[in-house]
Amino acid sequence: MFGSIPAHMIPDTELPIPANGPGADVQAMADAIRFLALDSILNAGEGHQGVPLGMAEIAATLYARHLKANPKDPLWPDRDRVVLSNGHGSMLLYALLHLAGYDHVTVDALKSFRKLYSVCAGHPEIEQEAGIEITTGLLGQGIACAVGMAVAEQRLAAEFGAGLVDHRTWAFVGDGCLQEGIGQEAISLAGHLRLGKLTFLWDDNHITDDGDTALSISEDVPERFRAAGWHVQAVDGHDIGAIDVAMRMAMLDPRPSIIACRTVIARGIPRLQGKRGGHSAPLVPGDADEARVARGWHHPPFEVPAAVRADWARAMTRGAAAQAAWTERLATHPQAAAFRRWKAGALPEDWDGIVARLTREVATAEPHPTIAASGEICDALAGHLPETLVLCADLEAPTDHKRSRAAFTSAERAGSYVHCGVREHLMGAMADGIAAHGGLRPINVTYLAFADYERPAMRMAALMGLPALFVFSHDSIGVGSNGPTHQPVEILASFRAMPNMRVFRPADAVETAEAWAIALETRDGPSLLALSKQPAEQVRSPGAANLTRRGAYVLSEPGCRRDLTLIATGTEVGLAMRAQRALAGQGIGAAVVSMPCWELFEAQEPEYREAVLGTAPRIAIEAALSFGWDRWLRPADRFIGMQGFGASARADVLYDHFGLTEASIVATAHGLLGR
Repeated sequence: MFGSIPAHMIPDTELPIPANGPGADVQAMADAIRFLALDSILNAGEGHQGVPLGMAEIAATLYARHLKANPKDPLWPDRDRVVLSNGHGSMLLYALLHLAGYDHVTVDALKSFRKLYSVCAGHPEIEQEAGIEITTGLLGQGIACAVGMAVAEQRLAAEFGAGLVDHRTWAFVGDGCLQEGIGQEAISLAGHLRLGKLTFLWDDNHITDDGDTALSISEDVPERFRAAGWHVQAVDGHDIGAIDVAMRMAMLDPRPSIIACRTVIARGIPRLQGKRGGHSAPLVPGDADEARVARGWHHPPFEVPAAVRADWARAMTRGAAAQAAWTERLATHPQAAAFRRWKAGALPEDWDGIVARLTREVATAEPHPTIAASGEICDALAGHLPETLVLCADLEAPTDHKRSRAAFTSAERAGSYVHCGVREHLMGAMADGIAAHGGLRPINVTYLAFADYERPAMRMAALMGLPALFVFSHDSIGVGSNGPTHQPVEILASFRAMPNMRVFRPADAVETAEAWAIALETRDGPSLLALSKQPAEQVRSPGAANLTRRGAYVLSEPGCRRDLTLIATGTEVGLAMRAQRALAGQGIGAAVVSMPCWELFEAQEPEYREAVLGTAPRIAIEAALSFGWDRWLRPADRFIGMQGFGASARADVLYDHFGLTEASIVATAHGLLGR
């Protein structure tokens, strides 16, 4: 099954020339990876040696013969992307980056592996200036992000041409990545879209943390890829010649490729190689001594011979030369200015005017679902921000964020709407990959109840500070008769607890437009929009100021003194406005505070927060659980909302059933004020 690919299968006249010439000792380059990883793990006292020792030949062949990158300019837009999806094997990546010449990954950095503030963290954490393209931790997230990167490359190539965008995405992959459910979603959609510049390098070592993979899996994994339309090859993962040919053949095939590399886990350590303990069993100094003898590596820890370093340096000149030619093309390219703007994530010069016009256009007198307003904004922005790319999970009709957008397909790469199918796990991670790739603005669209499927990816976006926009419809019991399975009463609280995630629940079309503007202006983290299926009363008129920027504001002051403060989000703001009018008729002065984004309000100065919330008794109103509201409510204040899951009935029936009514607010106010 494994070994060199037959010569008659190789189209010699079409294969690219090996990158750094026939003189490079790729095996020695691989052993340099192996022993830098081994030395770093021993120095740290912990780590996962199985991947770097087992995949050293695969990685060295990629960098020596095929990778297009320039370590002296790590952010060069047309570089190949490398994703270590089996992120526990992080020393494979750090050793590669050190040997390739990335300035941030010094010998001292390797010696600080797994130490506080080290660029060489336990799992790769995004630091693109150091060559770490994306954070990978939970297995499967990496390959799903890689699918997003491959989509981004194709979309950008369609816009600017192969002269500016022509690179590949390579992912190191372990068994765990392919066993996780998100892995199958990635395989399926990548094959459907024929992402021919995506290659998975599978560490097929038949070992996971528990032992032999036969303990938990029996299917033919390569056949899964074939069924999904992938180009599949199998090689001996320690045969550099076979790996080289397989990579070159992958680069010629229009389909995404997987190279199943049969390897020996922890290769080079006699005590552990090929065994369960090879994954991450604690090492002792004797392991390194025996490995040096077994591999013929007679050099002290962290020392790499000058000849081997020279081979690594020569390999990297390929990328430097490619960048020099690319820079010349960019200088005369007719779309150079647009390309630079897209890559920088800059907004158009007349952005404020664009937002003002959109806000006026979506503000209607009649009640309007905020998801519909969002769809209108998304559609209008397609002309102003063509770099937006909408990902939607089989919900084109109920979310309505496609409209005039063309689809991105296997035949048409210029489309700005990706039909992701029922694959929410993948879709969230794709948004991360697209954002990390750069040049596009990913917009993820589905129902809020499915946010839990996307939570790992959204958490990674927050952790990485990626500017992804997650747009969710069906935000509350207002979903109606679909029932409690689709009524996300607890999800707002859970995402408000997530660091660096801005959660917006806008009251109407104006606040929806303002939230969109803030999200698109934010470059240091993701945003979540929780939008309504049910109509939202128009409580705001377009104005010069974006009031949502402050997170909360006084929407309506009472005509006299403030006896009470009503705080609400989403469609419940309209309900609070009706209650204010009813209370005014009874001689009670209530202020209405709209609080579309807790995180932005938290960031305001204390004096502003105190002025908005006031000293009068408070009632918070939200069709969700009360968890977290104690941040804004004092012990004597009240909350009107959900105490448990929803039910199946029309939205108006449910609001009445659960006490989210004008009458309930008035009665609660009387009780709170002792009247």
